[in-house]
Amino acid sequence: MLKILKNDTVVVTAGKDRGKRGKVLRVLPRDGRVLVEGINYVVKHRRRTQQEQQHEGRVKMERPISLSNVMVVCKSCDAPARVGFKSLEDGSKARLCKKCNETF
Repeated sequence: MLKILKNDTVVVTAGKDRGKRGKVLRVLPRDGRVLVEGINYVVKHRRRTQQEQQHEGRVKMERPISLSNVMVVCKSCDAPARVGFKSLEDGSKARLCKKCNETF
């Protein structure tokens, strides 16, 4: 089980976007990276093609950021927190906030 999942709210702890919050759009566990909405924008220069006439010139796009540079925001205490795991009675695992011990 991963500590950060899709649709989690995370806060950036390092880099040019430090302190910003965003929603996780995609998790890339093999690369150890995560794509966050509104974080790590880069400018890509694109050439005009026959299929995409409007997408020419400079295009701003989001790039993945390292998993080590983000922390999950707990829904109950609304603060960035470390994530732990807890086994439930039915045998499944659940993530829990290390600050307030609430599962999410």
